[in-house]
Amino acid sequence: MKNLSNLRAPKKANRNKKRIGRGMGSGTGKTSGRGHKGQGSRSGSSLMRGFEGGQMPLHRRLPKRGFTNIFRTEYTVVNLDRLAELGEKELTLEKFTELGLVKGREPLLKVLGNGELKVAVTVHAHKFSKSAQEKIEKAGGKAIVIGGDAPAKPAGKLAKKSQRDAVSVRQ
Repeated sequence: MKNLSNLRAPKKANRNKKRIGRGMGSGTGKTSGRGHKGQGSRSGSSLMRGFEGGQMPLHRRLPKRGFTNIFRTEYTVVNLDRLAELGEKELTLEKFTELGLVKGREPLLKVLGNGELKVAVTVHAHKFSKSAQEKIEKAGGKAIVIGGDAPAKPAGKLAKKSQRDAVSVRQ
């Protein structure tokens, strides 16, 4: 029977580090586990990550697909069933942060309509889904949008190009 008085570490959990270059009797003598000659046998040898001996590396053989928008705006999502559990009448961004539902320095909050509300709640958030807004108002509460739209995205190459084209068309 196992209990706290006879606990042991699993097998091979407490093995000593392999001591290389300690003579023929150690099992890793002579070449110290590096094999004979070649790049890997030399001191100071290190290959770049993913190097496959000159063969085309896997990360270059596989097709690249998709697109990652680096200017995306990410929202912290809260569902209505979570708001119902809180039992609060007024939920501001500060209250969400205090309760630990929203984290970060400048969090953006979106309320989704998963779940039901029984009591009237005033919710302040940056965005609401249509179903969430309908359910909050149906329960007698208010869905207040903080600061209107989400923060403006920085103008990239396309925006600058379209401005340049607009100027050249007018001239």
